[in-house]
Amino acid sequence: MDKRPVNLDLSTVKFPVTAIASILHRVTGVVLLAGVLILLWALDQSLSSQEGFDFIKELLANVLVKLVVWAILAAVIYHFVAGVRHLFMDLGFWEELESGKASATVTIALSVVLIALAGVWLW
Repeated sequence: MDKRPVNLDLSTVKFPVTAIASILHRVTGVVLLAGVLILLWALDQSLSSQEGFDFIKELLANVLVKLVVWAILAAVIYHFVAGVRHLFMDLGFWEELESGKASATVTIALSVVLIALAGVWLW
């Protein structure tokens, strides 16, 4: 039996910025799956008839629905920016520890700015 201590409290673990960027990229991918389903449903409704279009138009005036749309936009923005970072890493850039940390920090910071701008545009 292994006698090593096990820390099951994840709130005490300090993740490096590279791990946070990677985890966020995966989480936004899952959010995008649900978001695409919601957006496809809204597109189907809006194209089905004039009443469907009016229903979606009224629905988008709701604050909670705007928050959901903003969350989907935030997932798209972060996933895109992190995906571009991964493409550069696949090309051989930012693979060292320090440059990887810097690119992860820039990815998160740029995404926050773009998500805030999307929020301003949406509201």
